[in-house]
Amino acid sequence: MSETNGKLSFGEKFGYGLGDMAANFIFQAMMALQLNFYTDTFGLTAAQAGTMFLVVGLGAAVFNPVMGVIADRTKTRWGRFRPWLLWTSVPFGIFGILTFTTPNLSPGAKIAYAWITYLLLRLVYTANNVPYASLTGVMTDDPNERTSIASYRQLFANSAGFIVQSLAIPMVLYLGHGSNARGYQLTMGIFLVASVVMFLIAFAVSKERIQPDPKQESSVMQDLGDLVKNGPWIALFLVTTFYFIALMIRGSVMLPYFKYCAGNQILFSWFNGFGLTALLIGVASSTALTKRIGKRTLFILSMLITGVLNIALLFFPATSTSAIIILEVLRQFAFGTSGPLLWAMMGDVADFGEWKTGRRATGTVTSAVVFALWVGLALGGAIAGWLLSLYGYQPNVVQSEHALLGIRLIASVYSGAAFLAAAVCLLFYGITMKLNLTIRHDLSERRKGYSS
Repeated sequence: MSETNGKLSFGEKFGYGLGDMAANFIFQAMMALQLNFYTDTFGLTAAQAGTMFLVVGLGAAVFNPVMGVIADRTKTRWGRFRPWLLWTSVPFGIFGILTFTTPNLSPGAKIAYAWITYLLLRLVYTANNVPYASLTGVMTDDPNERTSIASYRQLFANSAGFIVQSLAIPMVLYLGHGSNARGYQLTMGIFLVASVVMFLIAFAVSKERIQPDPKQESSVMQDLGDLVKNGPWIALFLVTTFYFIALMIRGSVMLPYFKYCAGNQILFSWFNGFGLTALLIGVASSTALTKRIGKRTLFILSMLITGVLNIALLFFPATSTSAIIILEVLRQFAFGTSGPLLWAMMGDVADFGEWKTGRRATGTVTSAVVFALWVGLALGGAIAGWLLSLYGYQPNVVQSEHALLGIRLIASVYSGAAFLAAAVCLLFYGITMKLNLTIRHDLSERRKGYSS
């Protein structure tokens, strides 16, 4: 019989959350540093980097539902999802370091190296992250505990974001001793050694409690067919796509924003330090707010406020340091309240599918939403690269007025519009607080009949 008494220990939540910190040393670097690394250090043009992000990103995204199917059918003494944290931890570290290494090769060979290492990193990230994300849905059946687990995840994920976005550039400059290529390699090496250790801790402390009906027949086509009939999953898929398009567009241009528009890239670290502190407070507030107004309502409000404040950046000069930091603190707090919700909703959507169809496929449901995440990142990275190229951006030179305007528009209006689109999609997500409790009660009663 499944263990479904709901409450989890602090130690299990803490250890599980470390896994997201580990993954976010790479994820945050991909959003905040990678485009600038490829253009200003590695030697690609913005258009070359944008095309690579799109092609590799979409190709790797297709692997997400495949990984979900594989994870759902993995059977070990550790469970279905946990062992993937163990198996992928060391390859994750190796491919992450190689991706941020600049080899001494010909221009054509360097392009090939960038594509190969980026693809390998994206594949191992998926093999690690889909099972990790699926664990949220099988550690407990309590909707509020899922939000609590997701809050721990987000606190650790955003702590990694704080470290990467606040310290990475100073570390690159200090460790590189004049060579950004060496600085990036050593900085990411430090982060990724820590990642391997954290993945192993997350593997050791997590426990899978929610299991599908032992009599459930394995059918990939049935699992996929159930997805397209799951209305909340479709809405969450679209929300996730726009959510990560917005994050990637904005994240990709903030370093150029401070380097060229503000004229001081060290301000990038201060900006992120204050903003991410506010974000952590927002994440910490999410569980309490969810209990009062529900996940859906809180998510909609978060996206609306974030989108408006994002667009407001356009109306402040880049040199108005105090004003844009205050704006970022407000924006990041509002955004932070949404952080745990997406991951908690994945488990709720899996519950909804089981409630409607009698079949549970947590890995497939989660991977299909994570597929949308990577589609959003691929599109967002490509859009950012292409827009920079369209506005005439050239690395490591004084930018034209048109290029500076482009950077400011990408950082504000274009990314803000994607946040607002996510809010619109959430209007079609039909799982309310009341329905969540009904689903939990009904599924708990069903599981009492499962044989050991």
